[in-house]
Amino acid sequence: MSEALDLVQWPAFVASVAAAWLVASLDKRRRNLGFWVFLLSNVLWTVWGVHTSATALIALQACLAALNIRGLVKTEPGAEAGERE
Repeated sequence: MSEALDLVQWPAFVASVAAAWLVASLDKRRRNLGFWVFLLSNVLWTVWGVHTSATALIALQACLAALNIRGLVKTEPGAEAGERE
């Protein structure tokens, strides 16, 4: 089980990079998908952080998850530019 949890960092890494790529897109749907992928990476990094007792990483992921939820709200279908702050 411990070795499996050690491997969680790699899908978390891939999800983080993929999400950053998607969020940088000019296409609103891809940006929205990127925030969902970022949330997945937040969960994966948190699981790994709990496994390794990395308190600062867990706190960082909680803060980043809040920002990613904000990004989701701003890119949801029907949200217009400047409509939400």
